Amino acid sequence: MNLPNKITISRIFLIPLFMIIMLVPFSWGNLSLLGTTLPVTHFVGALIFIFASATDWVDGYYARKYNLVTNLGKFLDPLADKLLVSAALIVLVDLGLAASWIVIIIISREFAVTGLRLVLAGGGEVVAANMLGKVKTWAQIVAISALLLHNIIFELLSIPFADIALWVAMFFTIWSGWDYFAKNKEAFLKSK
Repeated sequence: MNLPNKITISRIFLIPLFMIIMLVPFSWGNLSLLGTTLPVTHFVGALIFIFASATDWVDGYYARKYNLVTNLGKFLDPLADKLLVSAALIVLVDLGLAASWIVIIIISREFAVTGLRLVLAGGGEVVAANMLGKVKTWAQIVAISALLLHNIIFELLSIPFADIALWVAMFFTIWSGWDYFAKNKEAFLKSK
Protein backbone atom coordinates (compact mmCIF):
# COMPACT_ATOMS: atom_id res chain seq x y z
CA MET A 1 0.00 0.00 0.00
CA ASN A 2 1.43 3.37 -0.98
CA LEU A 3 1.82 6.47 1.22
CA PRO A 4 -1.25 8.39 -0.05
CA ASN A 5 -3.49 5.40 0.67
CA LYS A 6 -1.97 5.06 4.16
CA ILE A 7 -2.72 8.74 4.80
CA THR A 8 -6.30 8.20 3.64
CA ILE A 9 -6.69 5.22 5.98
CA SER A 10 -5.31 7.32 8.85
CA ARG A 11 -8.15 9.78 8.18
CA ILE A 12 -10.64 6.93 8.62
CA PHE A 13 -8.97 5.87 11.90
CA LEU A 14 -9.25 9.42 13.27
CA ILE A 15 -13.06 9.26 13.05
CA PRO A 16 -13.59 7.11 16.19
CA LEU A 17 -11.19 9.33 18.15
CA PHE A 18 -13.14 12.41 17.03
CA MET A 19 -16.43 10.80 18.04
CA ILE A 20 -15.15 9.72 21.46
CA ILE A 21 -13.86 13.22 22.21
CA MET A 22 -17.13 14.80 21.10
CA LEU A 23 -19.63 12.35 22.59
CA VAL A 24 -18.13 10.97 25.80
CA PRO A 25 -18.99 13.36 28.65
CA PHE A 26 -15.44 14.36 29.62
CA SER A 27 -15.24 17.12 32.24
CA TRP A 28 -12.53 19.23 30.63
CA GLY A 29 -14.27 22.54 31.24
CA ASN A 30 -14.73 25.46 28.91
CA LEU A 31 -12.50 27.85 27.00
CA SER A 32 -13.25 31.53 26.63
CA LEU A 33 -11.95 32.60 23.27
CA LEU A 34 -12.72 35.96 21.70
CA GLY A 35 -15.81 36.44 23.84
CA THR A 36 -17.21 32.99 23.07
CA THR A 37 -17.42 30.14 25.56
CA LEU A 38 -16.57 26.81 24.02
CA PRO A 39 -16.34 23.36 25.66
CA VAL A 40 -12.74 22.11 25.57
CA THR A 41 -14.01 18.85 24.04
CA HIS A 42 -15.50 20.79 21.11
CA PHE A 43 -12.22 22.63 20.60
CA VAL A 44 -10.19 19.39 20.69
CA GLY A 45 -12.76 17.67 18.45
CA ALA A 46 -12.55 20.55 15.99
CA LEU A 47 -8.74 20.27 15.91
CA ILE A 48 -8.97 16.52 15.22
CA PHE A 49 -11.59 17.13 12.52
CA ILE A 50 -9.54 19.88 10.87
CA PHE A 51 -6.36 17.76 10.99
CA ALA A 52 -8.17 14.75 9.52
CA SER A 53 -9.69 16.96 6.83
CA ALA A 54 -6.27 18.38 5.93
CA THR A 55 -5.03 14.87 5.20
CA ASP A 56 -7.43 14.91 2.23
CA TRP A 57 -5.23 17.53 0.58
CA VAL A 58 -2.00 15.80 1.64
CA ASP A 59 -2.88 12.36 0.24
CA GLY A 60 -4.05 13.86 -3.05
CA TYR A 61 -0.93 16.01 -3.35
CA TYR A 62 1.43 13.05 -2.86
CA ALA A 63 -0.61 10.79 -5.13
CA ARG A 64 -0.45 13.29 -8.00
CA LYS A 65 3.10 14.53 -7.43
CA TYR A 66 4.66 11.05 -7.27
CA ASN A 67 2.26 9.39 -9.74
CA LEU A 68 0.81 7.15 -7.02
CA VAL A 69 -2.83 7.45 -8.09
CA THR A 70 -4.50 4.03 -7.75
CA ASN A 71 -8.02 2.69 -8.11
CA LEU A 72 -7.89 1.88 -4.39
CA GLY A 73 -7.07 5.52 -3.67
CA LYS A 74 -9.85 6.73 -5.99
CA PHE A 75 -12.23 4.57 -3.98
CA LEU A 76 -10.87 5.15 -0.45
CA ASP A 77 -10.37 8.93 -0.65
CA PRO A 78 -14.01 9.92 -1.27
CA LEU A 79 -15.15 7.17 1.12
CA ALA A 80 -12.93 8.59 3.88
CA ASP A 81 -14.30 12.08 3.18
CA LYS A 82 -17.89 10.84 3.35
CA LEU A 83 -17.31 8.90 6.58
CA LEU A 84 -15.58 11.85 8.27
CA VAL A 85 -18.14 14.42 7.16
CA SER A 86 -21.12 12.16 7.96
CA ALA A 87 -19.79 11.36 11.43
CA ALA A 88 -19.17 15.04 12.17
CA LEU A 89 -22.59 16.10 10.91
CA ILE A 90 -24.35 13.43 12.98
CA VAL A 91 -22.39 14.57 16.05
CA LEU A 92 -23.42 18.17 15.35
CA VAL A 93 -27.10 17.15 15.18
CA ASP A 94 -26.71 15.18 18.42
CA LEU A 95 -25.26 18.26 20.11
CA GLY A 96 -27.99 20.53 18.70
CA LEU A 97 -25.52 22.54 16.62
CA ALA A 98 -26.87 21.65 13.14
CA ALA A 99 -30.35 21.26 11.67
CA SER A 100 -31.16 17.60 11.14
CA TRP A 101 -32.98 18.19 7.84
CA ILE A 102 -29.88 19.80 6.29
CA VAL A 103 -27.74 16.93 7.53
CA ILE A 104 -30.21 14.41 6.06
CA ILE A 105 -29.96 16.12 2.66
CA ILE A 106 -26.16 16.12 2.77
CA ILE A 107 -25.83 12.49 3.91
CA SER A 108 -28.50 11.33 1.44
CA ARG A 109 -26.49 12.83 -1.41
CA GLU A 110 -23.39 11.03 -0.15
CA PHE A 111 -25.23 7.68 -0.15
CA ALA A 112 -26.68 8.35 -3.61
CA VAL A 113 -23.32 9.22 -5.17
CA THR A 114 -21.66 6.25 -3.45
CA GLY A 115 -24.39 4.02 -4.92
CA LEU A 116 -23.76 5.52 -8.35
CA ARG A 117 -20.04 4.84 -7.98
CA LEU A 118 -20.76 1.21 -7.06
CA VAL A 119 -23.04 0.75 -10.08
CA LEU A 120 -20.40 2.24 -12.35
CA ALA A 121 -17.65 0.19 -10.72
CA GLY A 122 -19.69 -2.93 -11.54
CA GLY A 123 -19.33 -1.90 -15.17
CA GLY A 124 -15.59 -1.42 -14.81
CA GLU A 125 -15.62 2.35 -14.37
CA VAL A 126 -13.99 4.14 -11.43
CA VAL A 127 -15.28 7.67 -10.98
CA ALA A 128 -12.76 9.97 -9.35
CA ALA A 129 -13.88 13.10 -7.54
CA ASN A 130 -14.31 16.09 -9.85
CA MET A 131 -13.69 19.75 -9.03
CA LEU A 132 -17.29 20.42 -8.01
CA GLY A 133 -17.14 17.44 -5.64
CA LYS A 134 -13.96 18.84 -4.13
CA VAL A 135 -15.57 22.28 -3.66
CA LYS A 136 -18.50 20.51 -1.98
CA THR A 137 -16.16 18.66 0.37
CA TRP A 138 -14.26 21.81 1.36
CA ALA A 139 -17.51 23.76 1.84
CA GLN A 140 -18.66 21.00 4.19
CA ILE A 141 -15.34 21.04 6.05
CA VAL A 142 -15.49 24.82 6.55
CA ALA A 143 -19.10 24.64 7.78
CA ILE A 144 -18.44 21.75 10.16
CA SER A 145 -15.31 23.41 11.53
CA ALA A 146 -17.16 26.68 12.14
CA LEU A 147 -20.01 24.84 13.88
CA LEU A 148 -17.63 22.78 16.04
CA LEU A 149 -15.88 26.01 17.06
CA HIS A 150 -19.22 27.69 17.89
CA ASN A 151 -18.72 30.41 15.26
CA ILE A 152 -15.67 31.87 17.05
CA ILE A 153 -14.37 35.14 15.56
CA PHE A 154 -17.61 35.78 13.66
CA GLU A 155 -19.56 35.77 16.92
CA LEU A 156 -17.83 39.05 17.82
CA LEU A 157 -19.17 40.57 14.61
CA SER A 158 -22.65 39.06 15.11
CA ILE A 159 -22.32 37.25 11.78
CA PRO A 160 -23.85 33.75 11.73
CA PHE A 161 -20.98 32.48 9.57
CA ALA A 162 -21.32 28.83 10.68
CA ASP A 163 -25.01 28.73 9.72
CA ILE A 164 -24.36 30.48 6.40
CA ALA A 165 -21.48 28.08 5.70
CA LEU A 166 -23.78 25.10 6.35
CA TRP A 167 -26.31 26.46 3.83
CA VAL A 168 -23.49 26.97 1.29
CA ALA A 169 -22.29 23.41 1.92
CA MET A 170 -25.84 22.13 1.35
CA PHE A 171 -26.06 24.08 -1.91
CA PHE A 172 -22.79 22.63 -3.25
CA THR A 173 -23.78 19.18 -2.00
CA ILE A 174 -27.01 19.25 -4.02
CA TRP A 175 -25.34 20.79 -7.07
CA SER A 176 -22.45 18.33 -7.14
CA GLY A 177 -24.82 15.38 -6.64
CA TRP A 178 -26.95 16.52 -9.56
CA ASP A 179 -23.76 16.98 -11.62
CA TYR A 180 -22.52 13.42 -10.89
CA PHE A 181 -25.82 11.90 -11.95
CA ALA A 182 -26.18 14.12 -15.03
CA LYS A 183 -22.66 13.32 -16.26
CA ASN A 184 -23.06 9.58 -15.66
CA LYS A 185 -26.69 9.21 -16.74
CA GLU A 186 -25.89 7.09 -19.81
CA ALA A 187 -23.68 4.63 -17.93
CA PHE A 188 -26.22 4.45 -15.13
CA LEU A 189 -29.12 3.74 -17.51
CA LYS A 190 -27.08 1.08 -19.37
CA SER A 191 -26.65 -0.84 -16.13
CA LYS A 192 -30.40 -1.60 -15.88
